[in-house]
Amino acid sequence: MTYTLSNQAVGAIMLALQKSLMEQSDITGTLKGFEIQIDDSNELVIMNPPVIETIEKVDIETSVQ
Repeated sequence: MTYTLSNQAVGAIMLALQKSLMEQSDITGTLKGFEIQIDDSNELVIMNPPVIETIEKVDIETSVQ
């Protein structure tokens, strides 16, 4: 049987790539650690997608008078 990646799985792979680039780390550990299931439409779904934490930057406007 042939399976395709769900949109969720593609997004999880893209997040893994972005995270490895941001952290300058090897992506293979993240990919190997994926827990994958098949959904009702025979697409692969990643049950433990990576999480990327962001820090919100606040721009402080200053004026010189």
